[in-house]
Amino acid sequence: MSLQPVKFYQTGTFTVGNRLLDESLRTVQANMQRTNSLNSGHRACQGCGEALGARYAIDAAMRATKNRVIATNATGCLEVFSTPYPETSWQIPWMHSVFGNAASVATGIAAALKVKKKSDVRVIAQGGDGGTTDIGFACLSGMFERNDDVLYLCYDNEAYMNTGVQRSSATPPGARTATTPAVGIHPGNAFGTGKNLPLIAMAHQIPYVATASVANLHDLEAKVEKAMGICGARYIHIYVPCPLGWGSSPSDTIKVARLAVETGLFPLFEAEHGEIVSRIPIRNKVPVEEYLKLQKRFAHLFGEDRSAIAMIQEIADRNIRKFGLEEA
Repeated sequence: MSLQPVKFYQTGTFTVGNRLLDESLRTVQANMQRTNSLNSGHRACQGCGEALGARYAIDAAMRATKNRVIATNATGCLEVFSTPYPETSWQIPWMHSVFGNAASVATGIAAALKVKKKSDVRVIAQGGDGGTTDIGFACLSGMFERNDDVLYLCYDNEAYMNTGVQRSSATPPGARTATTPAVGIHPGNAFGTGKNLPLIAMAHQIPYVATASVANLHDLEAKVEKAMGICGARYIHIYVPCPLGWGSSPSDTIKVARLAVETGLFPLFEAEHGEIVSRIPIRNKVPVEEYLKLQKRFAHLFGEDRSAIAMIQEIADRNIRKFGLEEA
């Protein structure tokens, strides 16, 4: 008697998908052949989006290159929780740089590999938003300007989480951090400040720029694998919620990440040589309140005066128009 595969249908969760797909279409994480490049035993917080993002991205890069990857890592949460001396959770050649020069160190590794004619070995640089948008910005811009053969992965949790949740230039407006407390006439982070690194990367006319989220694993892995097939400077900005810094439930990490996309606050797109070539439209637009209310860093916005929430909604609506996220 022939065996019929059993399909499991799950409702009310975000885990449905891989079991309903042919094995060839499943994600790296659903495959027993995954490399587990960032292995278990690290010290990330429960529900850490950055740990998820790094594992997904590096495993996808390993599959795309047949396990020929070298990574550099800026100082930050990812480096601290994965390599407490004398231990490491990394199962790949991995180098810790200082806070600001991960891109430069990766450039040097790529140059050395070129001299040694090892074109099959690819280089990845990793950093959080602090080490990317602030402290490492000059080195990163130099890497883009020279079009060095490096993929830079920014794991964006929107603050300096490792040193006490201080504001970075990626912190969203209105958010409470240790340096933007929920006090005063205009509590939280000021509106009209910060940087949009994906757009800055696009302005350098590099071969590939993309945004990705831990809530859309197939999209994240596809973008990493595509980037590993391109030569030159590449940049992927990955949205990784931080339960500790954001005051969200560890069990809501994927939900929060998904809502950021569905509200329009974090558009998902790809760009090549400065031009957007693809985007993921929003199927069901969600009000920003649904996203904000899950995070204590925005709790002060829900008082009698909700004008800040209206301003954040305007930002989301502007993103939807700007990036063409309305589903036809």
